[in-house]
Amino acid sequence: MANQQLEKAIAMITDAFRTGGKLMVCGNGGSASDSAHIVGELVKGFLKKRPLPAEWAEELGGAPLQMGLPAMDLTAQGAAISAIVNDLGGECMYAQQVLAYGVPGDVLLGISTSGNAENVCRAVQCAKALGLYTIALTGQSGGRLSGMADLLLNVDAQETYRVQEKHLPLYHQLCIQIEASMFPENKG
Repeated sequence: MANQQLEKAIAMITDAFRTGGKLMVCGNGGSASDSAHIVGELVKGFLKKRPLPAEWAEELGGAPLQMGLPAMDLTAQGAAISAIVNDLGGECMYAQQVLAYGVPGDVLLGISTSGNAENVCRAVQCAKALGLYTIALTGQSGGRLSGMADLLLNVDAQETYRVQEKHLPLYHQLCIQIEASMFPENKG
């Protein structure tokens, strides 16, 4: 994967945030944990403090809150997921949520080490049908997602655990750069 692809992903996500959009993230197994990790880095300060505007801080009585970015972990919606899996099937667990929450201009980041996870592929397919931007974070081949997503972030590994090891520094860099772009005046 070239740095150019990472820069495009950063621009795609920051553009969505700046225009009122959100980021939705999904994956399976270890990639579901990565989904939660990414969202956690974006919802509150990661490397930077993100102070509230003074008027908000005053209204909130000095609560130690930070400015956040609108990111959703689609793997964390337990009640919705169990209903979708029971009624529609596991392959629809993320696509149904994209259908419910997604609006044009949002971004879906689908994580699949093989690039072939059916539920992630269906989520990307649904997102594209709705006019969302799509990014696939995969292993070397990119699998089916390589031909589906608007942007492919693939790492040079094939074994699941090796792909996951290489995903971590990549998505940390993604989060660092997004935070720097969205909160340029804030120091660490």
